[in-house]
Formats: sequence, C-alpha cells, structure tokens
Amino acid sequence: MIGNESQNPELHDELTAYLDGELDAEAVRRVEERLARDPAYHAELQKLERAWDLLDRLPRSAVNESFTKTTIEMVALAASDDAAAAQQARPRRAKHLTAALGAVAAALVGFVAGHFLWPNPNAALLRDLPVIEHFELYYQADNIDFLKLLESEGLFAEQEGEHGG
Repeated sequence: MIGNESQNPELHDELTAYLDGELDAEAVRRVEERLARDPAYHAELQKLERAWDLLDRLPRSAVNESFTKTTIEMVALAASDDAAAAQQARPRRAKHLTAALGAVAAALVGFVAGHFLWPNPNAALLRDLPVIEHFELYYQADNIDFLKLLESEGLFAEQEGEHGG
C-alpha cells in the first residue's frame, strides 16, 4: 500500500498542503484522523518530512547581482516580444474580420440583385396553376370554343368561388 500511496498525486498534494499549513480546519482534521488510523498514510508524511529536512540541509547558492540583472532583462525582453506579437496579431484579425464581412455583404448584394434582375422561372407555372389543376377536365373538351361557352354560362364561376380565385 505504501508504494501505491507515494504514486498518488492527490495524496502527495494533500500531505504537502498539510505540511505547508495551507489546509482549512476541516481538511486538517481529516488528514490528522487518517494519519492516526492509516500507517501507510503516516509513512508517506514521514517520507515528505525527511525529504524536506534534507533539502533544508543543502547549502544555499549565492546569486550575484549580474545574474539577477541578466534574468530580469531576459524576462523584460520576453514580455516585450510577447506584447509586440500580440499587437501584430490584432491587425491580422481585423483584416480577416473585414474580409469575412465583405464576403458576406457581397453574397447578400448578389442574392438581392439576382432576385430582382432575373425572372422567376416558376412564375408562369404559378399563374397557370388553376388550369394545370383541372387539366384532366379541360383535355376532354373538343376545343377552346366549347370551354368559352361553358365559362359564359357561369359554370366556372362556381368553381372560382370554391377555390378562392
């Protein structure tokens, strides 16, 4: 169980936070209860404490002023480069947005122009729809004069009232 415990990053994070004093009172109580009843958990805490003690015994390296200055200059240069890259990216995004809006506007103008300039190929069919719906009846008539005679007698007037036209 000890091997599994040391490979559990959540356990390690919890024990590290406990040693650092970063846990709230409820979490501290839970950790201390588990330490009292779980020997593997307690062993893991002891390993961490020993590692920290060994780290504390290592000699501290002295950093001279030029190292600090060089490091700060590198950080400032990197930040400056990041800011310049961000500023260059903004105009590129604006260009892309403008191009996209232009394409949408051109498509819309093309659609509207096409709608008004080209005739609707279905307009004649829509106009002749009442005749097409009753084609079977009209086909049986011998000629157009016969249909005109029926219309003059008011036969079609009743049907127009029924169809709303």
